Amino acid sequence: MFGIRFAKFEPTLYVLKYKKGEIKAQGEGLSFNYRARTTTLVAVPVGSSDASFIFSESTADFQEITIQGQLTYRISDPLKTSKMLNYTIDSHNLSYISDDPGKLPERLINLAQIAAKSAVKDLHLKEAIVASDSVSHSIFKSLTEDSMVRNLGVQILTVSITAIKPNPETARALEAETREEILKESDEAIFRRRNYAVEQEKTIRESELNTEIAVENKNREIQETRLGTEALAQQKQLEMRETEMKFAIHAEENNKALVELRTHNERMQADTRAYALREIMKVYQEVQPDILKALTAAGIDSGRLMALAFQGIADKADKIGNLNITPDLLNTIIHHNDHRDYEEG
Repeated sequence: MFGIRFAKFEPTLYVLKYKKGEIKAQGEGLSFNYRARTTTLVAVPVGSSDASFIFSESTADFQEITIQGQLTYRISDPLKTSKMLNYTIDSHNLSYISDDPGKLPERLINLAQIAAKSAVKDLHLKEAIVASDSVSHSIFKSLTEDSMVRNLGVQILTVSITAIKPNPETARALEAETREEILKESDEAIFRRRNYAVEQEKTIRESELNTEIAVENKNREIQETRLGTEALAQQKQLEMRETEMKFAIHAEENNKALVELRTHNERMQADTRAYALREIMKVYQEVQPDILKALTAAGIDSGRLMALAFQGIADKADKIGNLNITPDLLNTIIHHNDHRDYEEG
């Protein structure tokens, strides 16, 4: 009634209430009564907004690419923005009376395109299609430092590049080239893998051969050691046999000397007995046969005759020199005499 209306705005809208050209109230998310005829309302959105873009540019090697991305911004100075663009709303239906609010993202996109062109103009195709990060950084820096953006009261929050693509023909050519490179790398990888397998097999074989050689060397050393041990044993046995032979020879020489000495002694004994018998016989020969007969007839035994013979030998001792009368000889004479006495008795 009387043209009085009530308005309530969202917190993301910065509201300016003008009356007679002067700001009567301003702020975010205001609610108030106003007279529609005499009041002008300006609502500037201060929340973050996204602006998607896609445009074509050329690289340093004159290849066409498509840059696709998005920038996020917010109006940080609503007064500046309201002075650059018309954000006035209709007091009856609270809608914008002009299309200026839709021009802000367009202006930002145009500035972003200029920055993108500057970012890729010195890049070749293969460099550009992988330069998303550097291009986005370059656009963000350019927009942040741009005076138009500052005059609009806008703050650039982020710039992201979602894709940088060549045209379809170039993309297919690159795909073919890349495919060939991948196949080549795959073949090289297969070759390297096979070569590595061959090298490993060679290494394994060399290790096996070295092991076999080491085993053969060890067996040879063992065989040489065994032969050396056997040779030492044979040498020791030979030395033992030589020692035994030396002992045997020495024993035989001793036996020989003993036999020779025994033979010499027996010969001397025999010579002595023979000499004694010869002397006895000489005594008998010097005695007259008639006397021997008389003595025999008188019954004188052989022992007495032997005594007489010994007495005769004693008388000639200076001529005999050495006479050996053994106990065997005496026993023989005595036993013979005893035997004769026994027969006569």
